[in-house]
Amino acid sequence: MKYHPLNPELFKQNRERFVKELPAQTIAIFGSNDAFPSNGDALHAFKQNSDLFWLCGIEQEDTMLILFPDNPDPKYREVLVLVRPNELKEKWDGRQLRVKEAQAISGISTVVWLDSIDALLQTWIHLADTICLDSNENDRKASLIRSREYRFIDEIQQRYPLHQYCRAAKIMREVRAIKTSYEVEVLEKAIHITEQTFRRLLGFIRPGVMEYEIEAEIYHSFLNQRATGPAYHSIIASGDNARTLHYNSNNNICKEGELVLMDFGAEYGGYCADLSRTVPVNGKFTRRQRQVYNACLHLHNYAKSILKPGISILKYTDKVGEEATQQFLKIGLLKKTEVKNEDPENRAYRKYLYHGISHHLGLDVHDLGTRTAPITAGMVFTIEPGIYIKEEGMGVRIENNFWITANGNQDLMKNIPITVEEIESLMKRNKK
Repeated sequence: MKYHPLNPELFKQNRERFVKELPAQTIAIFGSNDAFPSNGDALHAFKQNSDLFWLCGIEQEDTMLILFPDNPDPKYREVLVLVRPNELKEKWDGRQLRVKEAQAISGISTVVWLDSIDALLQTWIHLADTICLDSNENDRKASLIRSREYRFIDEIQQRYPLHQYCRAAKIMREVRAIKTSYEVEVLEKAIHITEQTFRRLLGFIRPGVMEYEIEAEIYHSFLNQRATGPAYHSIIASGDNARTLHYNSNNNICKEGELVLMDFGAEYGGYCADLSRTVPVNGKFTRRQRQVYNACLHLHNYAKSILKPGISILKYTDKVGEEATQQFLKIGLLKKTEVKNEDPENRAYRKYLYHGISHHLGLDVHDLGTRTAPITAGMVFTIEPGIYIKEEGMGVRIENNFWITANGNQDLMKNIPITVEEIESLMKRNKK
């Protein structure tokens, strides 16, 4: 791993929080993600199952974690399962974890090899009444591929048909949504790397630069600061490209007089930053660009003022929509008649702001957490209003990351330049 070792207390606390929610006499089993093939004998870069990583911090393939708090033998209440190191495989693919290394990362004392787990697991399952299995229940899931966790569910249910079963995902949705101070500390490192990268870009962007050159600067900066890499595919969208929300081809030229919308974030220690900024390619906003940008910033600040414990995402989105309507009237995007006659199911402001305002953030960019229950202290959210104007070939989005506290929220990106004046000043200074 590129990043500095994380405090194993982070994972110990996470396991304690999860186990606390398990029914009595329940064994919970988590497995790693597939190593997906690309072409020939090549594989895509491995990405660990976020639930498994959240519980133990292990990023290696073919890993399992077994939690059985009611196991009569205390030694087997937490068991980390690793693939046995293979000398030949290590010559090709690199060194695999040893027992002491895995213990240091995870804080788990009992480590066993994968090739010996079947007999042990059978004994433990026979002692349990309920088997808790992991699944991907993120409501944004779009893939139809039957992944490893679902194949494992099929196998276990076939072998043990008379046990009760429960969904680890239901617990994970609740506990992973609430971040500990250890988690926020790691997230802040990802955010700091992202901040330094953005400041670097303000001195690099100019007319004639290619979108992919900006992306390359981001990647270079991330790796130089020990990030794993980008938390997601960076969006570098100049001009009218900014109206495409998940634009990531990044192959156009940035032109004089245009804005460039950048949505990017570093991944550090598994945790993801998520920043959006829109800046003038030539370093100076036009009068109209400034007007639209400030309207978007107003929406951002308004959303920040109401994103507090107790409000639901639905109510929060509605209130921001009301404010967006007023801002769009002020800057000439909407007419009073359009608002008066709007379809309640497709409100007028949606023509220019057609996405959500916030999402959970953590190990995944779109992290686990309910979008129906009231927001509670400990959650981390983005705030990312946008204004997209087809007629003007313009898109503006502003996004920061916030940790919800009992008294409101804490802007984890408060040090990142955000106002027109800050951006223009830094772009001017950096180009001297």
